Amino acid sequence: MTATPEKWSDLATRMGSGAALVVLGLWGVWAGGHVFHVMVAAICGLMVWELAVMLHAPKSTALQLGALTGGAALLAIYLPAGFALPILLAAALVGFGQLREFRTIYMVFSVMVLMAGYGMMSVRDDLGFNWMLWMVLVVVATDVVGYFAGRLIGGPKFWPRVSPKKTWAGTGFGWIGAAVVGALFMANTGAGVQLIGVSVAVSMASQMGDIAESAIKRRVGVKDSSNLIPGHGGLLDRFDGMLGAAVFLLIIGGPIMGSPLMLR
Repeated sequence: MTATPEKWSDLATRMGSGAALVVLGLWGVWAGGHVFHVMVAAICGLMVWELAVMLHAPKSTALQLGALTGGAALLAIYLPAGFALPILLAAALVGFGQLREFRTIYMVFSVMVLMAGYGMMSVRDDLGFNWMLWMVLVVVATDVVGYFAGRLIGGPKFWPRVSPKKTWAGTGFGWIGAAVVGALFMANTGAGVQLIGVSVAVSMASQMGDIAESAIKRRVGVKDSSNLIPGHGGLLDRFDGMLGAAVFLLIIGGPIMGSPLMLR
């Protein structure tokens, strides 16, 4: 199928905004420590603000929930996990009590945002720059390779009712892009060949985050989570894949990333 000019109409804007995000993100990942913690907490707060606005919360309530989320995410990373987890969940429960509509959607997705932020900070703090960079590149490769493959190849849609632009071709090539990233890091870090499979699984988790956010937008009848990022919409639109990947890594990070399996 030949790509039409309309398919590429947003490419220049997307690339410009994307490049700025990549530079800022890489700087934050490289800096680590307090800088990265503050950056991630701020992003979590803004994403929950976007979520609350999408779910028809009053503007003042959305701002308060965003600030509460950012504060909870920042505080949690400096506490032992046993104390961090209830603080993260409490922030989501507060929003559940404040919203008039879509309470369950808010609670589930805000927990995902908070746990993803905690997961990203934990990966950077505990596993270091290289593994955080690996996670970011897996998600970026999934998104970028899937974007170009989907528009160049076209073909059957993945789930047209929820995500009308996503194709099976883009989905599959996103996995291939993630596998290539895994192979490169396997060669450069001495990790085992299973890193390729883990990379594909992280890619799938990132796509699940993307689909979940698309489903919410369809449910509440909006195109983008906000207009904060030209060509991309809002932070939820840009980082939905990172949410899925980070939550997945938070679950499997200890048993897999730190095990001898990955180092063979």
